[in-house]
Formats: sequence, structure tokens, C-alpha cells
Amino acid sequence: MAKPMLMQIEGRAGFWTVAALFGALLAAALGAAHYMETNGHVVTGMNNQIVWGLPHVFAVFLIVAASGALNVASIASVFGRSDYKPLAPLSGWLAVALLTGGLAVLVLDLGRPERLVVAMTHYNLKSIFAWNMLLYNGFFLLVAIYLWTMLQPGAQRWSKAAGSAAFVWRLILTTGTGSIFGFLIAREAYSSAVLAPTFIALSLVYGMAIYFVVLIALCAGSGRELGGAALGRLARLQGWFIVVALYLVAVFHLTNGYMAKQAGVERFLLWDGGVYPLLFWIGQILLGSLVPLAILWHPRLHGSHAAVAFASLLVIGGGIAQMYVTIIGAQAWPIDLFPGREAHSSFFDGVVHAYVPSVAELLLGLGGIAIAALATLAGVRFLRLVPQSASDAVLAPPAGG
Repeated sequence: MAKPMLMQIEGRAGFWTVAALFGALLAAALGAAHYMETNGHVVTGMNNQIVWGLPHVFAVFLIVAASGALNVASIASVFGRSDYKPLAPLSGWLAVALLTGGLAVLVLDLGRPERLVVAMTHYNLKSIFAWNMLLYNGFFLLVAIYLWTMLQPGAQRWSKAAGSAAFVWRLILTTGTGSIFGFLIAREAYSSAVLAPTFIALSLVYGMAIYFVVLIALCAGSGRELGGAALGRLARLQGWFIVVALYLVAVFHLTNGYMAKQAGVERFLLWDGGVYPLLFWIGQILLGSLVPLAILWHPRLHGSHAAVAFASLLVIGGGIAQMYVTIIGAQAWPIDLFPGREAHSSFFDGVVHAYVPSVAELLLGLGGIAIAALATLAGVRFLRLVPQSASDAVLAPPAGG
């Protein structure tokens, strides 16, 4: 039986240093949450117009990425690629860790976290938010069962069935997350059925990018071999995920731009909205998609640990930029209270709303990353999540595969 990955390096200062750094970041995040809770949201950059701030950007990013982090496990179990089975447990655990971090930020950012029990026991099935409570809990349950089938000797025969159920549920989960925005007809930048498949495609990209960073870092930190050919195959697949995501983002904006009533908000987000077009074109499209795509599909770079890690970090940064534009940019654009009419009052009608995030918001958002990182470290420390070797020989594709 393989030993837990970090048992060999439990005495190394590096592991405990990383854990201590993320622990300190989590402590700072909890302090920021307490500061906002006791002083009110007046100490943040949020206001009556922009009610979802930077913490929501991190939270939704982590939740969306959680679905995509299950990619490698799905490839192994659902699509029958047995060569990736050694890497599947880390994929499942990372999905749970990311969802935990994202939901923790949501609970702390919305205020009155003690009232979470109400949301968990009283459901208004006409609300998309209530649907997502069911979807999140179902994801935890199914992925936990899936992990059990992968890690428990003798339970592997149920792995494909459990993996298939988790695969279907992750699609439903990400559809629900995208539909939170797609069903908000009051915001012109939302209200589109295209957002649901777009979020699914983005989840594949963001989850895989985080998986690459974690896998490469863990193998480097423990001295384990990670084969370049195996990494290159996954890198090329990630390139196709990026292409699909870019296509759906283009369809979403072209669809909105085609409709006359959406022309104003599209021009604001893509051309004359100040920081939002910069984050979209430079952050999401150029640095977060096109540059990583060029790296991942380069014949000499797609198998390089450093190159894939760098491309993945760019994807993660682009994902944060995409969520910022999607969540905050849409709120900055004024609500059209009376379509076809002009409204004037003292309540900022027709005014583009300003938003500058506070340090407390940034710390709270980073706290979600800290929770996900600490959960991942704990899982790697006590469970058999990473094989003793991930060399090309161990991860060789089956004959004809």
C-alpha cells in the first residue's frame, strides 16, 4: 500500500512553512471578516449599487474552478483512460477543497453567517440560490463517495459509476452557478442562457489550471517524478478547453451586441468602461487565454513543468479578471428601471457606479484560497492522493490509446 505523499517530507521545513503562510493568510482573512462584520459594509468599497464585491469574485471563481478540478478524475473513470487513474484522487480532493474555500468566502461576505442554517433547512424552490444550496451539498456527497471508491481497496469496481454520477452533477452544479447570473434579468449584462454553458467551459479551464499548479508544486516539493509526456497530453487538452471557452465568450458578447438594448452595456464592458475593458482584453483574453494557449500548444513547451505552471498561473489570473468584469462590471452599469424612458432622481439613475475594493475585501477573498490550500495540504498529508511516481512509464497510455 502506498504511503501518504508527504510522509517522506513531514520533517522538512518547506512543508510547514507553506502551511504556516496559508494559515497566517487565513487568520488575516478571518480578522478582515470580523472587521467588516463589526463595522458594517461601509468600510468596504461596496455600496447600494454594487452589493457583490471582490470577495464574491474570489468565491465564484473558486466554486466554478471546483467543478473543473474534477477533470482528471473524470478522464480516468468516466472516459476510461486508466493511465490517469494515479492522478485521479488529487483531482477529487482538490474539487472539494476549492468548493469549501469558495463557499466559506460567500458565507463570511454576505453577513450574518450564523443564519446559514436557515438557508440549509428552508428552501424557496423558486429561487436559483436555493437550488444551488442543494447542488453544493450534492457535489460534496457525490465527490466524497467517488473519493472513497478510488482510495478504499476493493471499492474500485464502483469507481466508474460514482465518477459518472459526479461528472453529471458537476455539469448541473456549474449550470446552476452560471444561471445565478443568467436569471438576473434586472442586470443588462446578465440575463442570457448562454452564461450557463459558458460557465461550464470556464470551469474546465480554471479547474485544470489550478490542478496543474498544485500537481507540479507537490511533485517538485516531494521530489516525485512527473513525466513530461503525460503532462504534455493534459496540457494539449487544456488548450482545447481554452478554445471552447473563448468561443462561448465570443458567442455571449456577440449575442448581446446584436441586440440594440444591450449595445450600451456591451460598449461599456468592452470599450469605454475604464478598468473593465482592460481587464477583459488584457487580463482575460490576452494574458489569461491567448498566451497560455500558445504555451500549452508549443511543441517544446507543453511538456515543461515550468512552462505549464506559468501558463496555468496566467489562466488563474485571467479567471479572476473575468469574474471581476462579469460580477462587478455588470453592477457598475446602471439598471434600466423604465426601458425606453429616461429616469432622473437623486438615486444615481443612469449613473455608472464606482467601486474601489478595500484591503479587507482582498484579504477575505484570499482567505478562500488559503482554506482550499490548507485543505489540500491536509489531504495530501493523510491520504494517498498522489502516486509515489508520476513518470511517463507509470502514466503511459494503454496500447492503442
